[in-house]
Amino acid sequence: MTFHASVRFLIGALCVVGLSAANGQFPEQPIEFVIPFAAGGGADIEGRTLAEEMSAHLGVPVVPVNRAGAGGAVAYTHVNNAPPDGYTVVWNSNSILTVTNLGNVSFGYDSLDHVGRVEYQPMVFAVSSRSDWTDFGEFLADCQANPNRYKVANSGTGSATHLGALALMTAAGCEVIHLPIGIQRRNSTVLSGEADAMMAPLTGAINLARANRFRLLLTLSTERNPVIPDVPFAAESGIPVDFDVFRGLSVPGGTPPEIMNTLATAMTRAAQSEAFTSLASEVGFTVAPLGVEAFKELLASEDDKVAAIVRDAGLNEE
Repeated sequence: MTFHASVRFLIGALCVVGLSAANGQFPEQPIEFVIPFAAGGGADIEGRTLAEEMSAHLGVPVVPVNRAGAGGAVAYTHVNNAPPDGYTVVWNSNSILTVTNLGNVSFGYDSLDHVGRVEYQPMVFAVSSRSDWTDFGEFLADCQANPNRYKVANSGTGSATHLGALALMTAAGCEVIHLPIGIQRRNSTVLSGEADAMMAPLTGAINLARANRFRLLLTLSTERNPVIPDVPFAAESGIPVDFDVFRGLSVPGGTPPEIMNTLATAMTRAAQSEAFTSLASEVGFTVAPLGVEAFKELLASEDDKVAAIVRDAGLNEE
C-alpha cells in the first residue's frame, strides 16, 4: 500500500469510527480492558470476570491487558494517552487518586472520564495466625508501648494500602515502620515474620485467613462485612478511620457521552451477572454500581481524603 493510499485508509477508518459512534453502533471492534496490576491477584481476577461478562453484553471481545507498574501510573498514563473512542478502558481503583496526588503522573484524576463504580471492599489489617495478637486492641497496646518496633507491610509507597495503614496508625496513635514491599511479597513477609502485620484489600487476604494462616484484626470500613462478620471495623474500636477500596471503569477524557452510556450499561449488567456476584460472595467485595454522576461525587470526596493523608504524611514533598 502506498503512502497516500495508507493515509486515505486511515482517514476512512477514522470516519467509520466517528459515524459508528454518531449512529449508535459502538462497539464494532475489540475493547482493551486495562488492568493496572499484575496477573493473578484479586484485582486481576475481578477485572477479568467483569470483562468477560461485558463481552457478552457488548457483542465484542473485551480483552484484559495487564499494564502493571508504578502503582497504576503506567496503566493510567496509557489510557490518558489513548484515543477517546471507547476502545480503551481501565479497571480503576483508589490508585487513580494516589498516583495523581503523589505526582507520579503529569495529570489529575479528572483528566480521565469515569464511567462508574462497580464494587467496593474493606481494607483489612492482618497478622499471622501464629502471633500473640487476637484483636487490634492487643496490637495497639504493644505498639504504643514500643514505638517504631513493629513493621506493617503494604503494596508500595503511596499505594492505597500504604495510605490506609498511615490513616489507621495516625488515628490510633501508633508509630510503626511501614514496609512498601509490593503486592507480590506483601503476604509472604507477614507469613515469614519479616513484617508483623499488613494492610490489604479483603480479596488479597481472605484465602489465607480461611486457611488459618492470617488473623484479621480490623477493617477500615464503616460496617461489618458478611464474609468476615466477626471482624470489627475501626470505629467500633474508637478509631475514626473510613477507607474502603473501590473499583470501577475509566476512559480517556473527551469520550462521547453516548459511548460512556453504552459502557456504563454493559458495566452494570456485568456487575449484576451471576458470575460476578458469585465471585463477590466468595471473596467479600460488595457489588454496588454507581453511574457517572454519583461516581464523580464519590471520587471528589475520596480525592479530598487521599490528599489529606498524603499531605499529612509529607509523601508529596520534594
